[in-house]
Amino acid sequence: MTKFSETPLIHPTAKVSNSQIGKYTEIADRCRIHESAIGDYSYLMEDCGAWCAEIGKFANIAACVRINATNHPMHRPSQHHFTYRSPDYWPETDLDKTIFDWRRAHRVSIGHDTWIGHGAIILPGVTVGDGAVIGSGSVVTKDVDPYTVVAGVAAKPINRRFSVSISERLQALQWWDWSHEKLRDCLADFRVMDVESFLEKHETTA
Repeated sequence: MTKFSETPLIHPTAKVSNSQIGKYTEIADRCRIHESAIGDYSYLMEDCGAWCAEIGKFANIAACVRINATNHPMHRPSQHHFTYRSPDYWPETDLDKTIFDWRRAHRVSIGHDTWIGHGAIILPGVTVGDGAVIGSGSVVTKDVDPYTVVAGVAAKPINRRFSVSISERLQALQWWDWSHEKLRDCLADFRVMDVESFLEKHETTA
C-alpha cells in the first residue's frame, strides 16, 4: 500500500496556514507551518515549526526542528509581545504590523535534498544550500554552503559531503526536478551507484 501521493499527508494535529505544500509530502504530528512553501517529497517529523520559510524538494527534517525562530525587538524599551500583540491584552488596541513586516523580511531558505537533524534551530534570514546537512541540536546563525555538513552552537562547517566540483555537477543535474516516473525508473541507480558513476550516467541522459 502506497503511503504517499500527490495529496500532502498532513497529520490531524498539525496546524498549517497560508502555506503551499507540494506533492508526496508529509507534515507529522503537532507541526506548525505558517506562511511557508514546502517542496515536493519533503517531510517534517513531529513537533516541527516553520514560519516564513522556503523549503526545497526532498528535504528531510527530523522532529522538533524550528525553522525561522522569530526575533523579538531587543532595540525597544521592552521586547515583550504586549507591545505588538497588544489586542491580546487590550481589545481596543491594534497589532503593531511593523514588527511582523520586519520578521517577514528575514525569510529562511532551505535547498533541495537537505537533512536537518533533531532539535536543530534555523535563525531568521539564513539560507541553507542544496544537499546540506545540519547536525542535531545545532543553532544555525549563518548561511550554509551546498553539500556542507555543519553542527554545533553556533553551527560551524565540519565536513563536506562531496567535493565542490561534484556538488556543482549535482546542482546542475537537478535530479530533484525529475518526474515521479523517472525517479522510479532510476531507483536502482540511487541505491547502488556511487555519486560519480551516477553523474556520469545521468549527465548524458538528463
